Parts: sequence; structure tokens; C-alpha cells
Amino acid sequence: MSIKAQDVKELREKTGLGMMECKKALEEANGNLEDAVKNLRKSSALKAEKKSSRTAVEGIILADMANSEIIFVEVNCETDFVAKDDNFVNFCKDTLKNAVSNSSATDLLAQVSKDMEEQRMSLVQKIGENVIIRKVQKVSGQVVDFYIHSNKKIAAGVAMEQGSQKIAKEIAMHVAASNPLVISPEDLDENYINSEKDIFKSQVEIEDKPQEIKEKMVEGKLNKQLADVSLLKQPFVKDPSLNIETYLAEADAKISSFIRIEVGEGIEVEKKDFAEEVQSQLEG
Repeated sequence: MSIKAQDVKELREKTGLGMMECKKALEEANGNLEDAVKNLRKSSALKAEKKSSRTAVEGIILADMANSEIIFVEVNCETDFVAKDDNFVNFCKDTLKNAVSNSSATDLLAQVSKDMEEQRMSLVQKIGENVIIRKVQKVSGQVVDFYIHSNKKIAAGVAMEQGSQKIAKEIAMHVAASNPLVISPEDLDENYINSEKDIFKSQVEIEDKPQEIKEKMVEGKLNKQLADVSLLKQPFVKDPSLNIETYLAEADAKISSFIRIEVGEGIEVEKKDFAEEVQSQLEG
């Protein structure tokens, strides 16, 4: 049967697919636009499944803040080109809206993923890349604020028991740049401490020094390492003459929790050090 050009155009507008693919879909649906859309949605599930083995290591992070709560979403795709595509960005925005509306859910990631699955599969069909809602996380407290780097690939949020939103913002920027593991050394897991201690023992074992000196060397190295990964002990990116603990004390502020998210974190991808860029923003 003859397929009208107007129908092909309308199907393209509805789906974002190519002209030939739309024409074929209409032919298979005997010219019925709604059936064509339905059939394409059915086939998108199969195509999404075929793409599910691809590693999605690009993407963006978005956040929303309301009622002393910040919600972050990280959505991954395969290429940086798609990460800037309007279709992908709009899907990320819709995902964030869904997360905000479901903020009280017990398993927020599972709930959002379930709600967004049909839209996700349609997006995969449209852009030809795997898309994954990888993280949906939140932080809440008396005073909260967040920072998202300009490329939307790194973000941090801070909750404080007391202090100002300005301070929370600055600490969030510091967290994004310095990547602490915990608030204070006392919060570190014992397995982490023991692992680091074993490493330092191996390092000093080759030293031609008395055993008691070696033990002091290990202790010194360990204390430095624990401080390096603890937020309160880190030199403040904005003013390295102060550590975060001193800065907060002088401002009569107290942090209760923080979160840091980086696109593709945990997946073997090339990382970029954002500390210098964040520091320039703080100083600005």
C-alpha cells in the first residue's frame, strides 16, 4: 500500500527515528500510525536488550533541592556525544522529577527505574545507545546545599546540623574536589585501616632501621593517610592554611553527612582531576 509522506513525518516527530525506519514501520502496520508506534515500542524492548551488554560509562548527574533534602540522579550512556543530546538530557530531567516525587520510597533507585523503564527503552530505540539509571541518592539535614561541576559529571551534597547554606555550598565544592571517604578518621572501616597499615609495613620493611623506628614510621604514614581521606582533616581547597575542621569551628558550623557522585565511578574509565577547577571557582 502507498504510505503518505505526512504520516511518515508525523511518525518521525513522535519517535525521533529515521525516515526509512518510519516508512517501513507504517508499511508493516498497514498505514495505521498508532499500530506503527505500538510495534516500534514492542521492538524497542528487544533492541534495548541487545544493547544491554554495552558498558555505559558516560552520562550526567542532576540534582534537586527542597525541604532540607537533596536528591541526585546519575544516568549513564555510552558516549559523551549522546550525554549532550537533548533527548538524553530530557530523559535525565524526567528521571529526576520522578525521583523527587518518589523521595519517600524505601528503595528509591528501584522505584524510579521501574517507573522510567518504558521511557528508557524508547530512548534506547531512538538514540541507539544503552542507557542506565545508575544512581538515585539523597542527603538531608537542617542545612543542605550541593555542587555540580559544569560538565555535570561530578557532584557533591552536604548536610549540616548548624551553619549557613553558603558554608554548605563551599564544603560541597571541596568534597567534589578532594573526594574524602568519611567525615573523620574515626568513621573509617577497620578493614580499610588494616589494609593501609599492611601496605605501610611492607614499605618500611626494607628500611635498615631498628624495629621500633619502623613501627613509628608505619604509625606516621598511617595517620597521614587516615587524615588525607577524612573530610575534617583535609586542607580546605579555598584556603589550604586551614583544615575543614578549623574552618567549620571558626564559622560555628557542624557537618552531619555528605555525598559525592562521579559519572562512571567504579567502572574503569579515564578520570579527570577537578580540584584545580573547583578551587578557582571557590576563590572566585
